Amino acid sequence: MSPKDSALPILMVDDDKDDRLMAERALRKNRVLNPILFLEDGEELVNYLRRQGKYTDPKSSPTPCFILLDLNMPRMDGRRALEIIKADPQFKRIPVVVLTTSQAEEDIVRSYNTGANSFITKPVSFESLVGLMETLKNYWLEIVDLPLEEKK
Repeated sequence: MSPKDSALPILMVDDDKDDRLMAERALRKNRVLNPILFLEDGEELVNYLRRQGKYTDPKSSPTPCFILLDLNMPRMDGRRALEIIKADPQFKRIPVVVLTTSQAEEDIVRSYNTGANSFITKPVSFESLVGLMETLKNYWLEIVDLPLEEKK
């Protein structure tokens, strides 16, 4: 399966239902064909990637082409989830785009030091979000070459 395969999902991890809905609408407006899967916190993300709990079936929880990760969430925040993902050889190659309301220099530095591929502050208008999602689509789904998933 090619990393540019439209069957590979985009994972969005965000506890805010409105932000998830707006992101989905913005991605669909940009004709993103990939499935978009939503998780509500870092703990759920880690369970998904490790195929634990309700995510044991690889067909319903395939490795994503990239992850959109909020930082501020309950249970396990995005900072801790990013640490876990990038410390695990099985998951560290999955691109992670931090998409958050935070503009704190500390969060930007920590995210990149932990292995985030990008850090983006959430746009305030829907039009700006559509533009951002177009850029993400073009870059992560059409331009870059990503390694194929390793066979286990």
